[in-house]
Amino acid sequence: MPLYLIERNFADQLEVSPEAAAGIIRVNDDVGVRWLYSFLSADKKKTYCLYEAPGIELIREAARRNGLPADVVIEVDELRPPPLPADLVSA
Repeated sequence: MPLYLIERNFADQLEVSPEAAAGIIRVNDDVGVRWLYSFLSADKKKTYCLYEAPGIELIREAARRNGLPADVVIEVDELRPPPLPADLVSA
């Protein structure tokens, strides 16, 4: 499934309660997108969220229904460094 990175800008500092996160997940499930994880900026005014979704339009729909900004949404590919050789891992 395609991956999307969402940049969200908040006017005030963001604090998400466990109840609010559960509500976001319920809406996302209903729309058909999956929130994988988020990074919060040091000033707590911006998040970068990684999602799985069939398409960008569903990302925007979930954001709208959750009352969240989706200022920038881009499709991304996963890139991981190659595994280290065993002799370097044990060093």
